[in-house]
Amino acid sequence: MNAVGLIVEYNPFHNGHLHHLQQSKQIAQRDAVIAVMSGNFLQRGEPALLDKWTRTKMALEGGCDVVIELPVAYATSSAEWFAYGAIALLQATGVVDSFCFGTESGQLTPLLQAAKLVSAESPQFKQQLESYLTLGLSYPQAYSSALHQLYDQQSSGDDDHQDEPFRFDLPNHTLGLHYLIAKERLKSTMIPYTITREKAQYHDELPSDLAIASATAIRKLLLEHSSLDVIKPYMPHSTYQLLVEQQQQYIPPMHWESFATPLFHTLAVSSSDHLATHREIEEGLQHRIKYCLRSLPHYTLEQLLSQLKTKRYTRTKLQRALLAILLKHEKQHFQRDQLASGIQYIRVLGFTERGQQLLKQMKKTATIPVIHSPAAVSTPSTYLEHDIAATAAYMLARSPDQPELSLLDYTQPPIRI
Repeated sequence: MNAVGLIVEYNPFHNGHLHHLQQSKQIAQRDAVIAVMSGNFLQRGEPALLDKWTRTKMALEGGCDVVIELPVAYATSSAEWFAYGAIALLQATGVVDSFCFGTESGQLTPLLQAAKLVSAESPQFKQQLESYLTLGLSYPQAYSSALHQLYDQQSSGDDDHQDEPFRFDLPNHTLGLHYLIAKERLKSTMIPYTITREKAQYHDELPSDLAIASATAIRKLLLEHSSLDVIKPYMPHSTYQLLVEQQQQYIPPMHWESFATPLFHTLAVSSSDHLATHREIEEGLQHRIKYCLRSLPHYTLEQLLSQLKTKRYTRTKLQRALLAILLKHEKQHFQRDQLASGIQYIRVLGFTERGQQLLKQMKKTATIPVIHSPAAVSTPSTYLEHDIAATAAYMLARSPDQPELSLLDYTQPPIRI
C-alpha cells in the first residue's frame, strides 16, 4: 500500500484542509494519507493553538491515516529547512510515493523549473541574493527578487514563458518551491502534485466565504469571541467537537502571550552576548532586543514585536528568534550540515486502522527508526531532546497547575482512531 504525503500544521483543521486532503487523494490516486505535522510550535515562530495530540485527533478524524511529527528543529525553521525536514521524513517512510501541496495558482511547472535552478546552488543566484540583501531588503524579499531575476534570465527564450511574472513570493508558492528544492537535493523519487488554494488565502484575517476561511481568520475569531459558534461553519463537525471539549475542560487556546512570563524572564536575565548564541539572532538583533526592552510601557509580546519590527526584520523572523530564545535553541545545534543530516527518527503521533497497516509496512521500508514514544529510545538524539523540551515548555504554559503534563511526550501513546 502506497500513500500520498501531506505537510501540515492544522492550526486548527478546517474545511479548507479537508478539501486539500480529499483532492490530494484524488489527484494522486491514493487511498491512504500520511501527514507530517508540526508539533506544539510552528513555522512562523508561533505556539500552536492546540497541543499536537489534539490536532492529531483532528487530522485522523478528518481523513489522515498516519500523523508523524516534524521535529521542532525543522518545524520552527525558515521555509528552506521546514520543507527539507518534511520531505526527508516522507521519503524516509518508504511508503509515500507522492506528495501534494496547495498553491495560490495551481501551477506546478514554474515551481519545478525554479527548484532545479536554485537546487543547483549557482554562484550567480547567491550573488544576486547578497546584492538584494545589501540594498536592505528582508531575506524573503531578497530571495524572491533574486529568484525572479535568475528565472527570467533562464526563461527569456522560452515561448511558454508567461507575460505576467510568476509570483514566487506568495506564501504557498514559497513553501511549494522549497518542497521541490528539497526533493531535488534529496534526490527523492516522490511525485509532486499541487492544487489551487480556493476562497481563502494564507494571510486572510476575515472570512469571505460561508464555509471556507483561512486558519489565520479562524484563530482570530476564536481568540476574540468566547462562543465557538462563530467558527463552526468553517470546520468539520469533528474539529468543532474537539474544540468544545477543550473549552469544557477549561483548556485555553494558546498564543504568544501565554509565554510572556518565561520569555521576558529569559530576556531580562540574559546578556546580549548570551542572546547572540541563539539561532535566528543575527546582525546585532540581540542589542536591539535589549534596547527595546527598556522602552516597553508594558511587557507584552505584541508590544515587543511592534518595537522590534523593521524593514529588515519581518515579524515572522522576529517570532522565530524569540522562540529560539524561549526554547534555548542555540546556533551550535542548527548548522546547515547538522540540519541536512538531522532526520534520525519518525515519531508517530497517531494512526487509524488503515494507518496501522501502513505502519507495519514502514517497519520494513523505513530508512530510519519509527518510534511511538521517546521512552523507547535509549539514547535520544539532540533533536528528539529538543522535541521533549518544547512539549514541556508548551504544557507548563498551558497547564501550570499540572506540572506532570510537561512529561507528556513520555506518557502519551499515539492517538488511535
